[in-house]
Amino acid sequence: MLNKGLRDEESIRIENTLRTLHALIFVPRFWNVEDTSLIDEQLKAFGLSLQRTIEIPEEELIILLQRCHLDWNQQEQFADILMGLSQEKQFNFIGKALAIYQYIQQESKVFSFGINTKIASAKSK
Repeated sequence: MLNKGLRDEESIRIENTLRTLHALIFVPRFWNVEDTSLIDEQLKAFGLSLQRTIEIPEEELIILLQRCHLDWNQQEQFADILMGLSQEKQFNFIGKALAIYQYIQQESKVFSFGINTKIASAKSK
């Protein structure tokens, strides 16, 4: 178990990585090799790459996010990033994002209207 100081540092590192991924994804891209390599570089912090994210089963992805110490909010942000990547139709991570949203809704023991809306939106795509 991480002590409080290390947990805070880990949380800050995770937040910075997620913030960078959001910035890379939500700026219109042509998804060339340079763009995808920037995303791969950030995903390395979670032991992932775009290719590995495509290949990993949903259950294993959720376990991986837990091992990387992502809290519920950070897992939701990661699922949001997967949805953002899926918008351009070059990647299809909707099923993985949906699994993460459903996991959070079920396991966090707190009902969230926001996550419920994201689940409905992902199911409709």
